[in-house]
Amino acid sequence: MNAAPHLLATALLAVLGITPLAARAQTPTCTPEHAAMGYCTIPASPATPMPTPMASMPMHAMPGMAMPATTPPAADPACPPAHAAMGHCTPKPAKPATPACSPEHAAMGHCTMPPPASASPMPMESMPMQAMSGMAMPANTPPAADPACPPEHAAMGHCTPTPAKPATPACPPEHAAMGHCTMPSAAAASPRPMESMPMPGMAMPANTPPAADPACPPEHAAMGHCTPTPAKPATPACSPEHAAMGHCSPARALSGESTALPRTPIPVLTDADRAAAFPTLSHASMDHGEAIHHYVLLDRLETWDADPGRGQAWEGSAWVGGDIDRLWLRSEGQRTRGRLASADLEALYGHAVGPWWDLLLGARNDSGGGPSRQWAAIGVQGLAPYKFELSATAYVGTQGRTAAKVEADYDVLLSNRLILQPRIETWWHGRDDPATRTGAGLGSAEAGLRLRYEITRQFAPYVGVVHERRFGRSADYAQADGEDPRDTRWVAGLRVWF
Repeated sequence: MNAAPHLLATALLAVLGITPLAARAQTPTCTPEHAAMGYCTIPASPATPMPTPMASMPMHAMPGMAMPATTPPAADPACPPAHAAMGHCTPKPAKPATPACSPEHAAMGHCTMPPPASASPMPMESMPMQAMSGMAMPANTPPAADPACPPEHAAMGHCTPTPAKPATPACPPEHAAMGHCTMPSAAAASPRPMESMPMPGMAMPANTPPAADPACPPEHAAMGHCTPTPAKPATPACSPEHAAMGHCSPARALSGESTALPRTPIPVLTDADRAAAFPTLSHASMDHGEAIHHYVLLDRLETWDADPGRGQAWEGSAWVGGDIDRLWLRSEGQRTRGRLASADLEALYGHAVGPWWDLLLGARNDSGGGPSRQWAAIGVQGLAPYKFELSATAYVGTQGRTAAKVEADYDVLLSNRLILQPRIETWWHGRDDPATRTGAGLGSAEAGLRLRYEITRQFAPYVGVVHERRFGRSADYAQADGEDPRDTRWVAGLRVWF
């Protein structure tokens, strides 16, 4: 028994590198290192035991590689085992002994865990991946027990332990999807192929499940103590609107799962919707100004020199009033061989019946070339489709006389200032009137083609050609007077408006 302290002291000195005096005296003159290099020969000692080969020595017996043994937990000094056996006290549960080399430190290469007593060395291919240095997977930490209520007291009904919080995984799926860490594989799961492994930068964000109501946990809701608030549906990581704009790519749906999201259908466009968007313009509903406007147009002021002789002609109109109601004045006449052949003057009331048309009502007076005639007039004028200027007026005179005039013209824009104007005018009569040399039916027709140049918009000279012809009894009256019922002439004139 007295040898134990001596051995312990010797071992401590050996560890500290101090050699006892007795041992120094016994140092051989030829050390094994010198003998191995051939400097000397170690004398044989029959009584000295054969040294144990390095290969047969256990790892824990080699200097510098000894593994400290795990210290057993200390007993509770306030309640020794003898008193506890007699039921005088209850010892505190001993804390588990902390191993000198934990598996975590061993996985990081800080130390080496002692091998099991009876276990054979494990081949490399059979070692778990988490046991290899640099490949250790952090294990999920189990929830700690409630220190205020140990399991022994809880088993005897003395207290109720606080429910442990679930352990937080060392690598949650969100961090694994972003490539920050690697989730530990399941114990029984086989290695996944490369195509099924999540790649950093290509992970599809999963829809976050709705969070539970903190005011009513599932345990209380199961016991009927409260009612949880319905959770809001999870917002998809890539909505259809963002996917349509190219901001993200929606995750592929699983087989048998529809990718169509419910959305409100667009209602069918109805006539009521169109009418509300494009209401019909009504002059009655418009707020027109009270200002009085006027307009004077001398459309034809021309002259010619033909075989029958030199002649002149004019045609003009003027109006004064507002946008809806106006007073119209129209006049047309012709002189041939120095005398007035015909002249007329109309005074009409015009009322706008649409955006493009006016209704005319008034009187007309004819003079020159015979007795004067008075007529009541009614007609329309405006802009026909394809932008034809159209005027149609009917006349009713004394003694059952009737007449009608239709004229139309069209402006062809050859350039911004050069304009070609075709024009046609026809006269109709209800009965013969020898005094005015007109016959029943189509009395006369005039077609002209005039090319004008607008020096300004208000002032434009022109040149043109005009063909005039009389029909029926009107042609007979012209021949009887020594006139040709047909006449073609070149004209030159001026168009002015202000």
